[in-house]
Amino acid sequence: MTDDHEAWLGIDLGTQSVRVLLVTGDGTVLGSGSAPLGGRRDGVRHEQDPDDWWKGVCAASRAALRGRSKARVGGLAVCGTSGTVLLTDGAGRPMSPALMYDDGRATAQAARARMAGLGVQDTWALPKAVWLTETYGPGRITHQPDLVVSLLTGELPPADSSHALKTGYDLERDAWPAMLPRLGLPDTAIPDVVRPGTRLGQVSTSAAEATGIPAGTPVIAGMTDGCAAQIASAALRPGSWNSVLGTTLVLKGASPTPVRDPTGVVYNHRAPDGSWLPGGASSVGAGVLTAAFAGADPAAMDALAAAYEPSGAITYPLVSPGERFPFLAPDASALVLGEPESDADLWAALLQGVAFTERLCLDYLHHLGAPLDGPLTFTGGAARSPYWNQLRADVLGRPARVPQQTEPALGMAALAAYGAGTAPHLAQVAEGMVRIGTTVEPRPERTARFAESYARLVEELTTRGWLPPPVAAHAKARLDGDTADS
Repeated sequence: MTDDHEAWLGIDLGTQSVRVLLVTGDGTVLGSGSAPLGGRRDGVRHEQDPDDWWKGVCAASRAALRGRSKARVGGLAVCGTSGTVLLTDGAGRPMSPALMYDDGRATAQAARARMAGLGVQDTWALPKAVWLTETYGPGRITHQPDLVVSLLTGELPPADSSHALKTGYDLERDAWPAMLPRLGLPDTAIPDVVRPGTRLGQVSTSAAEATGIPAGTPVIAGMTDGCAAQIASAALRPGSWNSVLGTTLVLKGASPTPVRDPTGVVYNHRAPDGSWLPGGASSVGAGVLTAAFAGADPAAMDALAAAYEPSGAITYPLVSPGERFPFLAPDASALVLGEPESDADLWAALLQGVAFTERLCLDYLHHLGAPLDGPLTFTGGAARSPYWNQLRADVLGRPARVPQQTEPALGMAALAAYGAGTAPHLAQVAEGMVRIGTTVEPRPERTARFAESYARLVEELTTRGWLPPPVAAHAKARLDGDTADS
């Protein structure tokens, strides 16, 4: 692939860095760049300086484009962390710090929103926007990409509906809730909203000088980082699911209709074509390995853990107190049933516990009627472990694909190409860019071997009052099959 082909720029505003990829339509990465981001954490407080985002975009974009002057940049899109919000003035200048996705200071405002009939969680952007308004005075609600897009184009953009979801935007009605003024948010605070994939403007001359991105490059409305990662896995056709296993576990799928969940455990983003992207985020994940085995060699521990299938202990390995998916239990805590006989056995128990949680998530989605008959893709840092990938496939009883490149920035490059009109469907663009590295096949005898341990964990979660009995019964009824049937 030569540099004179058309390419697409994806920009990912992460927690720790800005990441930029320059990608062709067939998935060839022509250039990449990153710039670190800092933050301020103190208890439940988690802030970033919004000015740092622009500095990071300038540095990372220049790095990605360096030496690629012949590449024609057809467009760009930006993703940010879901639930991060700040206030800006009428000229788009920040008038508050950015409250990050997990800032926990708006619990009272969230309770008021729920009393008003809005199904929001404490760390969602809406209660934080109310908190910011009460603390700093009225301003315009601005999501992470909104600020960067305004600096790229020189114009105040509408918000994309993906980032607006956690600010209370109703994706089915395509409208803001009528009660927002009653929460203290004036009409002037509420941005217009467009679907992801909508053209927002083009890179201005001044932004081109700062970033190295050619002036006139189309700027396309993006999505949240979780949705960007889903696009980067090409899990966009109905029944497809992406399981992202990093510090915690996130599952996102594709459905022609919303997956209804009265408990709010599963919520739905909306794809550019109007279809739905249901999903949920657990507090279980690979972070427990770092906490329990600081400094350990994961590959060496994996090799030792292979002798313990199943482990002598059963775990529900929460990274932090409280669970959000596959059940809502604010008082839940990590549990260990039985006594591991060695560090290797404990390591095995933790790996298996995460896989059991993943299975329970899929069982819960099946209980809700979500389509599960498409391909499953493993992404996230833990997908670098061949042993864990095989273990997870065995526990789930279904094949899993592992892509070569799964950065959210790749998903934004695909969305930019779609928004510029290269194909009628985003799934087509993503499938052209995403390269599957391996497909892991389950071993039926191993799936059967783990069934008893999984059933014991389901029973314990039910006994503790965390897992609703109907969900437990549904999970047990599916023990003789895989997790792919719908």
